[in-house]
Amino acid sequence: MTIAERIRAKLESALSPAHLAVIDDSHRHAGHIGARPGGESHFRIEIVAAAFTGQSRVARQRQIYALLAEEFAESVHALQITAKTPAEVFPREYST
Repeated sequence: MTIAERIRAKLESALSPAHLAVIDDSHRHAGHIGARPGGESHFRIEIVAAAFTGQSRVARQRQIYALLAEEFAESVHALQITAKTPAEVFPREYST
């Protein structure tokens, strides 16, 4: 299983996202510190999950980093996170 697949599986299992994109951006960081020749060192995550409701941006990121601690210990060097609630993405559907 690739690192991207592991990231996806962990986030899907823990957060049940309405939307999840795990993008390997390692090729954009070739030659930089932390870049590995085989890639899978730099990722971008776009996630929309109701589990983030009531959480600050920092709390959301901390939750994701905690879920992916093993991947950071092994090979992930950098992670760019966009984490939103469904109400932030689709405000009309969630307005009261």
